Amino acid sequence: MSAPPAEELVKQWESVQARLRQQVVEEDTEDWQMTPGFSGLERVGGVDLSFIKGDDVNACAQLVVLSYPDLEVLYEDSQMVTLTAPYIAGFLAFRETPFLLEALQQLQRKQPTLLPQVVFVDGNGLFHYREFGLACHLGVLSGLPCVGVAKNLLQVQGVNKDEEHQSQIAALQKGGDSFPLTAASGKVLGKALRSSDKSSKPVYVSVGHKISLDTAVRLTHSCCRYRVPEPIRQADCRSREYLRIHFSPADTEIRE
Repeated sequence: MSAPPAEELVKQWESVQARLRQQVVEEDTEDWQMTPGFSGLERVGGVDLSFIKGDDVNACAQLVVLSYPDLEVLYEDSQMVTLTAPYIAGFLAFRETPFLLEALQQLQRKQPTLLPQVVFVDGNGLFHYREFGLACHLGVLSGLPCVGVAKNLLQVQGVNKDEEHQSQIAALQKGGDSFPLTAASGKVLGKALRSSDKSSKPVYVSVGHKISLDTAVRLTHSCCRYRVPEPIRQADCRSREYLRIHFSPADTEIRE
């Protein structure tokens, strides 16, 4: 059976996003989220997919679980996967979520005591064309609190990388400083966060599921040894290393 044309697929996916979007919880739901030092939080997860440049189909799907607050690796899982859904801007989750969800479900089956209490996703949550990015998709389907952390600004809903945005970045004086990413509608979709004193380049934090934006920003900052929060950084490093070891791409660039 042939795949539906792109226009029909987009309509299907938009419908799914709209339905799942209604299930997103944009507030704190866990006791640990409501304490100044996140008392009770012991395990934070990170997920990522890495590809060899030139191959948009085969990827390494990575899950890591780190201790909190020490941020030491407790669990890692690297799996080569074959993506079947096409890449269409704004619908990345349909390509990646099934494999990341399977990694979480496999951990829950095999070692449930290591299941993360929150998952950091290398991508956006509510800061998205239809307010339903990868972090929301994974959060709703897994039932776990999720935080979206993107390294690059998605220019969407009136948020642009213009002079005003650059001046707001310049005004971030220290790690933990942030400013809102406000849509043309007036809704705050996320925040730009200076995650480290050492890096003046911000990351872009948005709610995925079962966490408030302020808590997501505070938690992201607390998980940063460098610019990128440690759960995502570890997932990225380990997926890239897996590809290097198993495919020895001496002259092939590995990309996210």
